[in-house]
Amino acid sequence: MKKLANFLSLATTFAMFVLALGMAHAAEVPLGPGDVVRVTIYGDTNPPTDTRVTEAGNITVPLVGEVRVTGLSTAEAEQKIARQLRDKGFMKDPQVNVLVTTAASQQVAVLGQVAKPGRYVLDGPRTVTDMIAIAGGVTPDGGDIVTLVRTADGVTKRDQINLWELSNGGDTSKNVVLGKDDVLVVERAQKFFIYGEVQRPGMYRLEHGMSVLQALSAGGGLTLRGTERGMKIKRRDSSGKLTEMKVDGETMVQPDDIVYIKESWF
Repeated sequence: MKKLANFLSLATTFAMFVLALGMAHAAEVPLGPGDVVRVTIYGDTNPPTDTRVTEAGNITVPLVGEVRVTGLSTAEAEQKIARQLRDKGFMKDPQVNVLVTTAASQQVAVLGQVAKPGRYVLDGPRTVTDMIAIAGGVTPDGGDIVTLVRTADGVTKRDQINLWELSNGGDTSKNVVLGKDDVLVVERAQKFFIYGEVQRPGMYRLEHGMSVLQALSAGGGLTLRGTERGMKIKRRDSSGKLTEMKVDGETMVQPDDIVYIKESWF
């Protein structure tokens, strides 16, 4: 029983820590239209007030009336409300608490090859990899490339982020903190084709840094009549023209390559 009590105590403490951490994160996110906040004025006879941020960016506060809070953190909103209570003579030293109960204004979209595509609330500072994890991670058909679509001052910008590079010592500055209305699109995995004298000809996922020999292995290896001599790749150049080149096992395969394995004559 003592062990159970200790476990429950630890579990309760951990749960309170997670809740507090989530509240701290939410406090750092600017308020915006659609958010619902609970305003508590200590020493006031009125109960805490639940109020929604209007499209104009205002909330309604007892005694004070409308207060513009859009773009403010909860701490800044608390200070603004307290200042108005003091300036209007309602309280000498007002203590105000603003708690976000429904975060609706700060959202991002995660689309493409993730387990749970959709719109997600930014409940605190979230990076690209954070949001992909929240969306259930990349599906088996997903690739390494994520496109971040961001609009600022009427200009839309698209940046590509390589997840494989991020997880293998790449430039971590690419793992940016997301903002309101950002869109993440996880692209499909790049493919290549292999045919000829292989056990399982067809289309396969192109892994990072894949060689012709590894592509051959993905296709099940050589048939009894196959040979590694005279292997070829058909590849489109920058103009879209299909060209053919002889390769060896160490040649790197590129997206949409067609690898051809010849038949041995002896």
